[in-house]
Amino acid sequence: MEVRARAPGKIILAGEHAVVHGSTAVAASIDLYTYASLCFPPLSDNDDTLKLQLKDLDLEFSWSIGKLQEAFPAGSGCIPLSPTACSPENFRIIAALVKEHNIPEAKIGLAAGVTAFLWLYTCIIGFKPAKVTITSELPLGSGLGSSASFCVSLSAVFVALSGCVNLDLNNKGWIVFVDSELDLVNKWAFEGERLIHGKPSGIDNTVSTFGNMIKFRSGALTRIKSSMLLKMLITNTKVGRNTKALVASVSERKSRHPDAMTAVFTAVDSISNKLATIIESPAVDELAITEKEVQIEELMEMNQGLLQCMGVSHASIETVIRTTLKYKLSTKLTGAGGGGCVLTLLPTILSKTIVDKVKAELESCGFQCLTAAIGGNGLEICFGGSS
Repeated sequence: MEVRARAPGKIILAGEHAVVHGSTAVAASIDLYTYASLCFPPLSDNDDTLKLQLKDLDLEFSWSIGKLQEAFPAGSGCIPLSPTACSPENFRIIAALVKEHNIPEAKIGLAAGVTAFLWLYTCIIGFKPAKVTITSELPLGSGLGSSASFCVSLSAVFVALSGCVNLDLNNKGWIVFVDSELDLVNKWAFEGERLIHGKPSGIDNTVSTFGNMIKFRSGALTRIKSSMLLKMLITNTKVGRNTKALVASVSERKSRHPDAMTAVFTAVDSISNKLATIIESPAVDELAITEKEVQIEELMEMNQGLLQCMGVSHASIETVIRTTLKYKLSTKLTGAGGGGCVLTLLPTILSKTIVDKVKAELESCGFQCLTAAIGGNGLEICFGGSS
C-alpha cells in the first residue's frame, strides 16, 4: 500500500512584522506543494529499514528498525492520536541518529527536517520498515512555508496509514480528511515545526493543512474563505535573510520612535482587516472582481510603504517593485523581508504577454519567478501511487 499527500506553501498577504506588535495579519495558501509518499515493503522482501529520500536534493537517509528500537526507551513510539512534544531525552536520541549521516554544518536546516521526520514517524507509525519520498515545488528557506508543508505532508501520510482514521483506500483521486482528522494532522505538523524552528507561531502549518486563508492576531487564528480567485507572481530574490535579526530591528526602531511606529502598526492592522473583508465579500461579476482587485492593489502598495517605514525592505525587493511598477502592477514583500520573496498581484484582465514580459525582465536580474493561485485547497491525499 502506498499513500501520497500534498500540502501547499503559504504567503503573508498583509501584516508581517506588525503582527508581532499586536496587529492583524492575513496569510493564504498557494498552489505550490510539497509531496510526500509512504510505502511499506512487502513482507517477502525481509526489508528491515526505514528510508527517507529527499528527491530534489538527491539525498537518502536510512536506519535499521532494530537500531531505532534499541535507541528509544521501551514503550516509545506509536501514539498517533496524541500529538506529543519531543522530550529533551528523545531529542538527544534522534540527534545522535541524524548525526550518523554527517550532514554538513552549513545545512543545519536539513538536519532539523530529518529530526522532525524521525520524531513524527516513530510517534505515529512506530517501528516499521518503510520508504518515504519527498519532492517539493517550493524554494527552500524563502519564506513560502516549505518546512511547514514538509511537516504537514509527512504527518498526513503517517496518520493515513496509522490505522487511527477511517479512509476510503480504494479512492484513487485526491481526497481530503474530515476537519477532526485535519486538526490531528495539524497538531502533529506543529510538533515537527517546533523541532525545526523552536518557537513557531503555528500559522504556516495551519494554512498548509486547511488551505484558503487565515486572519491572525495575538495568537488567535480565524479561518476565512475567499470569494474570488487571486493570482500572484511570486519573485524569489534568492537573497537570504535573518528573520530573527529583522524582527529585532523593527522592535529596536519602535523603542526609538514609539509614537510613530505605533501609528505604523495601527495602519497595518487596518489594512489587514480591510483586505480580509474585501476577500470575503461576494464578487457577483467581472466588474466587481476588477474593483476588488484595484482595492487589493492599493492595500498592497500601502502595506509595502509601511514595511519600508519599518526598515525591512531591501535593494532586491525595490528592484522588483520598480520593474513591476513599469507595468502598473502592485508589489509587496512577503514574510520577513530583507530579501526573500516578493508578491505581485496579477489582475484577471492582465494578458499573458505582459506577465511573460515581467517575468523575463525579473529573471534577467537573476530572480526566480513563480506564478501561483492564492487561497486554494489545503492538504490532500491519494492512495495507490500518482494521481
